[in-house]
Order: sequence, then C-alpha cells, then structure tokens
Amino acid sequence: MTDPSTRSGFITVVGRPNVGKSTIVNALVGEKVVITSSRPQTTRNTVRGVVTIEDAHTQLVLIDTPGVHKPRNALGERLNAQVYASLAEADAALFVIEAPNKIGPGDRLIAERLKDVGLPVIVAVNKVDVAGREAILAQLGEAGEWDFAAYVPISATKRDGLDRIVDELVSITPEGPFFFGPDATSDQSEELLTGELIREKYLRRLREELPHSLAVLVDEIEVTDGDLVRVTATVLVERESQKGMVIGKGGVMIRDVGTEARRDLERLFGKKVFLDLRARVERDWQRRDEMLDRMGF
Repeated sequence: MTDPSTRSGFITVVGRPNVGKSTIVNALVGEKVVITSSRPQTTRNTVRGVVTIEDAHTQLVLIDTPGVHKPRNALGERLNAQVYASLAEADAALFVIEAPNKIGPGDRLIAERLKDVGLPVIVAVNKVDVAGREAILAQLGEAGEWDFAAYVPISATKRDGLDRIVDELVSITPEGPFFFGPDATSDQSEELLTGELIREKYLRRLREELPHSLAVLVDEIEVTDGDLVRVTATVLVERESQKGMVIGKGGVMIRDVGTEARRDLERLFGKKVFLDLRARVERDWQRRDEMLDRMGF
C-alpha cells in the first residue's frame, strides 16, 4: 500500500538547445550525471537524474532531454522523437527558456506541445545572471501568456533560484512510492556515462560541424583483480579527414582528451583507470538506421 505522505514523479526537462537543461539537472542532483558544453546536441540521450528531498518525502526523477531543433538528418529526427516520447511517461515538465535571448519560434513550438500533452509545467527562466532586469521582466511577461503553473527566474551556474524550482516541482508531484533508493543520483549505465564523459572532452576542443559527426562507443569496461579499471573505447567520425582531427598532429588531441577523460573516469569508478582510446571512420553514421540502433538512439 502506498504511503500517502510519499511523493514521486518523472519530470521531463525540455527546451531549445543550449538553454542550460543539463546544467540545471546536474545542479539539482548535486553531482555530474549529464555532460555539458556550449555545443548544440550535447545531450543525445534521455538521461534520468534522481533528486530525493527527504524532509519533503519526495523523489524527483528528472529526465534530461536533447534540445528540440529543426532536424537535418535521421539522428536529429530521433533526438526530437526522444523528447516527445519522454513527455508520454512524465508526470510534469520543467520548461527551460533563456533570459538573455528573446522567446522564439522554437520556444513557442515547445509551449504548444506541452499544452497539447496537458502536463503541469514549471517554466525556468535561466541565465538571469547575464541578463538585465528589463530583459528578465520581458521574458516573464511574454512566457506568462502560456499560463503554466509557475515561472521561476534562475541562474543554474550560480545556483540561484534552484530551491524555488525544487519547491515548485514538489508541489506538483503526485503521491507515490520512490522509484530509486534514497542515495541514487542517476539510472545511467557505466558504459553510457563513460562514453559521454569522453565525448564531452572533444566537444570543448572541436569547432564547426565535427562535434555533430562525433560519437563514442565504449567497447569494454574491465575491472581487474587489482585496483584498476581498463576501458576500451572508440571515437567514431564520418570522414577520413575528421579522423585526423580527432587524433591530432602526432596524436596530441586523442592523448589530451584521454588524459582529461581519465581523471573524470577515476572519480566515477573510484579506482585507477587505464583508457585505451581509438578512432574509426563510420561513414554517414548519423543517417544510417542500423548505426543509430546500435548506438541506442
């Protein structure tokens, strides 16, 4: 029998690319469960971050989603489909818009979709630390016409306003048992998080279109008898010229990425990590359904 004092719910976090969805999820969870960068399509999977508020007897399961965008290939279509599918399993939504940039067609499209679904919606107006008072008030005024449950100005990077976000989400979360243990922070597999941590290091170094063409497959994670984890991973690109870029002159790029990623992985596993990182060309993988299936999209 469900304890009536316990609340739990799935909260889909939606918004255009680069509005700060993943940063908000990490900040609310209290640790890094989703990679971040300034690149569109940084988030490619729907990832759950778990927030348990013990004094409120509430567990929020945050579903971080890719940014809704105009798709250019099969991958883009699947990413948008992931977002809309996540709304079907959600109890509520956290809709993220930016304070510095005016509300655009993409924001309005998402708002209309949320109205059609009929979920309770909290709107987070993010990045108020880099916006003027007039811009913030203008965003709140225009977004207020959507008539959602609440509107909260926040700065995810400064952690301002997050307590109110939690309070508002708790208020719309239905009664129910916890889905995860009280100490859980995510449902990601070690393989997925390992690949994403490696990809993040490339996203912060690469320019132009290459980040969209890059993916990381984790081939093996082996925990040895000693205090060591061996990770074998492959960086996939779509062109031979791109392979040269991810390796770098004299192997500098792939070496530096491996060194930085290994530090994160050692924090993840709590052990020393040996990372074997390789590069391979998979032509037009973003347009090939069999490759997208294999990569879990």
